[in-house]
Amino acid sequence: MANVLVVDDSSVDRVLVRGLIARDDALTVKMVSNGIEAIQSIEQETPDLVVTDLIMPEIDGLQVVQEVKRRWPAVPVVLMTAAGNEEIASEALKRGAAGYVSKSRLERDLAHTVHNLLNIAASRADIEHVMSRMTAVDFSLTMDNDWKRISTFVKYFQDGVTQMGLFDETDRTRLGVALTEALLNAILHGNLGVSSDLREEGLSVFFDKVKQRSHERPYCDRRVYVDARWTCQQCEFVIRDEGEGFDVSSLPDPTDPANLVRESGRGVMLMQMFMSEVHYNDVGNEVRMIKRKDTEL
Repeated sequence: MANVLVVDDSSVDRVLVRGLIARDDALTVKMVSNGIEAIQSIEQETPDLVVTDLIMPEIDGLQVVQEVKRRWPAVPVVLMTAAGNEEIASEALKRGAAGYVSKSRLERDLAHTVHNLLNIAASRADIEHVMSRMTAVDFSLTMDNDWKRISTFVKYFQDGVTQMGLFDETDRTRLGVALTEALLNAILHGNLGVSSDLREEGLSVFFDKVKQRSHERPYCDRRVYVDARWTCQQCEFVIRDEGEGFDVSSLPDPTDPANLVRESGRGVMLMQMFMSEVHYNDVGNEVRMIKRKDTEL
């Protein structure tokens, strides 16, 4: 059972967040009211994930992110903030936060974000001695459009970079976020051609369209192709779908914090922030992502 620590100085928001997360019986939720209590709580019992508010007295959410990354790098942190604090949220992502949810979208996005990160950060079995001696790995694979299996592939990729000794736990998780977003884009928006604008009508409407397209031709016949290579210094992923692509010039500016709250392109922005390089082909149906060891993002 996964343990989640919720940090918020508002008792109303703490109860709201606990209610949204605790709908899953597989999760237990502990709540504290400020950053100092959060650090003390983690010292006593390390949670699997932290959800923290941004604006708090004494120690704010940004400081919580920094301290958790420094002392407990395997624990992902999700930042919550109200509208108008996107620039600080962007800085928190750069400093180690694994996710961001606007308080105006908690009911829609929080549980999904928490579950994704818990899956990405799930502990794995010890790596065999022979695997630790590898100097380079190259492989290719083909995926169908079952987006619910993305976390399985991402865990496999993360195991690969673990074998090469790449990155600390924080950066492995951030790599997982970038890969998850890239594969979701390839399947949902690329192969199935479902626009992110449809999310504005509600997640149920969006995923009803996904389910429909998953059984319709030509969408259901399309595949995602992944070419991967990792060495002791970096990992590289090329992900290509069979969709119609998109206008690459419309990609969000990763230096503009306002893009964190925009529905369209938010996943691409996280990819740009968490990877060393992100490049699309001219058509927009292939992305090449590189993450180097010891790269400060």
